[in-house]
Order: sequence, then structure tokens, then C-alpha cells
Amino acid sequence: MNLREEYQKKLTDIDKVLSILQDNWTIVVGMTPMEPKVFLRNLHRTQASGLEIYTCLNTEPYEFCSNGKYFNRFYNYSWFFGPYNRKLSKNTYYVPNNLHQAGMNLVQSTKINVFVGVASPMDEKGFFTLSASVVYEKDVLENADIVVLEVNPNAPRTHGDTHVHISEVDYLIEVDYPLPQAELLEPAEVEKKIAEHIVELIEDGSTIQLGIGGIPNAVAKFLVEKKDLGIHTEMFTESMIDLFEAGVITNKKKTLWNGKFVCTFAYGSQRMYKFIDDNPSVLFLRGRYVNDPYIIAQNEKMVSINTALMVDLTGNVCSEAIGTSHYSGTGGQLDTHRGAVKSKGGKGIIAMRSTAKDGQVSTIVPLLPQGSPITVPRQELDYVVTEWGAVRLRGLPTRKRALALISIAHPDFRDYLTKEAQKLGLI
Repeated sequence: MNLREEYQKKLTDIDKVLSILQDNWTIVVGMTPMEPKVFLRNLHRTQASGLEIYTCLNTEPYEFCSNGKYFNRFYNYSWFFGPYNRKLSKNTYYVPNNLHQAGMNLVQSTKINVFVGVASPMDEKGFFTLSASVVYEKDVLENADIVVLEVNPNAPRTHGDTHVHISEVDYLIEVDYPLPQAELLEPAEVEKKIAEHIVELIEDGSTIQLGIGGIPNAVAKFLVEKKDLGIHTEMFTESMIDLFEAGVITNKKKTLWNGKFVCTFAYGSQRMYKFIDDNPSVLFLRGRYVNDPYIIAQNEKMVSINTALMVDLTGNVCSEAIGTSHYSGTGGQLDTHRGAVKSKGGKGIIAMRSTAKDGQVSTIVPLLPQGSPITVPRQELDYVVTEWGAVRLRGLPTRKRALALISIAHPDFRDYLTKEAQKLGLI
């Protein structure tokens, strides 16, 4: 095979790709950092109707799912809502999932007509990489009828299970746009207090999973005195680079993949994308492996740190909706929490502010609002942390759980929660 000739034969433009789409097809695109922007920005121009488009954490209000005149032609299904999905909820439908099962569940339940992803440029041996995400992309690509890649010189070339050969691709579009960048949130004072309580629970030599946002960023800032931490995480973040450069993260004590960062996608700044580019110490492995609780549990002293919207007095955690108003998604929260709890010496931590809406409501509630999904069920909950402290609920009866949670609720709500707990027969 002459690789360059093969490349030129498959090289096309967006109009050609749009023209091949047929009515009622199912199309899956890469997630967040690897959204195929040229395809999604032009999708509304296709003549096909009844298209089902699977996305994850959209980073733009694309016309096909934001402009009402297209709502009868496209259905946007999303594994995880972000700000744009919340605003577009009239035409975006949530796909309930645990991250490690998302890709294969779709493959096994739905015929996938087209996969559209983003790739780093082809090397001299004919391989692209799927760059900063293999959450579900590799599984879907291998099972799609048609594979389209937007080849972007700004996409880092990554190590791990990211490689795709030219022979596996049907159409190539050359593009040149910057990758989406995650907003770097400076922790507020309340988040710093939460982080201080969390850091006390993390031992030297632990392997950690961190997410994105004020609380995880604050945790990273307070980890500077720790030694020999490792990373096995759903998402590679900016703060991990800081801790690596400070000598805190060495990955030397990890039980699995010793010496390596393990992740399934990366989302951050241009600095972070540069760090992962051709970096053999950062392994991108499929979400069904990285987030499998059985795999996670093999890391001794595994610590999972996730955030939540609210928790009820018996320990049911809701992280994805308020009643029937969908907010985000399960993502990998239950995956990583379960894995950490099963780990030898591991800890599953749910962190949250004790209040919301500028202190008007408590995030520790007597009962979850009607219709709220349970992200982490009470029988699996381990630690809960607010700015008022940390409590371990694993193994406790409901009476002791309620008392423990009330002790870390905001003082303004403790009397109310105590009375409600009494009404419910919890204490």
C-alpha cells in the first residue's frame, strides 16, 4: 500500500461527507476535546432527515441542535450535559450510562452508520491517533459502517490505545482549528476548606482520580506536601502537570501501570495539550478499561474524588440533576467511586459545598427532590466532605448516617435537618 496515495484517495471536503448521509442514520462523534467541529458546524446543511447524533459534553451551540427550525430533522443524544446541553434541553436527550459501559452499550444496542472524530496527522507508517480522547471513540470507530476523521495539526499525538491506521478510515477532512480548552477555575475560599479536609484523607503513595472544577483544583493545590502520588483517572487535567513538576506525582507506587499516568481523555489548556503530545508517560486507554471498577480496584490506596449536587440524610448522592431538570451526567462517578471503595486501603470521596444558591439552600437534604436520579446509592457511599468536615458513612446505620451528615451541614440548616430527620424516623 502506498500510504500517501491512499491518503489522497480518502481526502475530501465537508460537502462530500454531508452528501453521503442518509435519512434516519445514527452518527456518533468524538467527545469534548475531540469534537469534529467542521462536521458539527455544518451538519444542519445536510439534506438527510431523522438523524440521531450522539455527542458528549458539547462545547458549542451547534445549529443542528440549537436552532428550532432543525428540531424535526435531528435528535441530539448526549452522554453528559454541559452548559450548552442544559440550555438546549428541548432537543437534547440524556443517555443514562456509566462511563465504562457507554461505548459498548451503544455498539450492542444500535447500528452505527457513521463515526466522525478528530485525529492527529498521519505518521510515516500510516497511523493517526485519536489524540485526547478514547472514552468510547475507539470502540465506536471499530463498529461503525463509515469512519470520517478530521485531521487537525493542533491535535496532540498521544500514546496508548489511540492509534488508527489509514486502512480503517473511509474519509479524511483536513482542518485547522484550536482544540476546546477547559476554563481554569481558581478555587474559592469555601472550596479551599473542603480541599483541606480531603487532603487529610490522602496518604503518601496513593493513586488518585481527580476531576475538573474548583474543588479538584483546590485539592491539587493542597497536595504539595504529599509524596509519590500516582494517577489513574478518567480525565487528565492541568493540575496534574503542576503536581508532576513539583515532584508530588511520580507514579512510582502504583500497582497498575507503574510509572505511567493513566487516563481516558484530557481536557485543559494549550499547555496541557502540549504536555501530552508525544509523551510516553501519559497513556490514553479505552474508557471501558480505565473506568472499569474491577481495574480501578487493583490500584492499592486508590482515592476517588468526585463532586455532587446534593446528598440525602441516608446517603443517597445526586450529582446529575435537580428533580427532573437535567444538569450533567453520571459520567465516571459511580465507576471510580466503586473502584476506590473496593481498593485495598482505598477511599471513595464525595465533596460538595454545604449550601447552594448563595447560601439559601442546604445541599444536605432530608429527601432528594422528586425525580432526582441517584448517582451513588447509599449502600456504596464512603466519605462525604463539605467545608465543615469529613465523615465516613460506609457501614453505618441510617441513624448514625443522618447524625454524621448533619454534623457537616451548614450550621444554619442543622436544626432544620435534625427536625426533618426526626419526622422521617431517622433519629
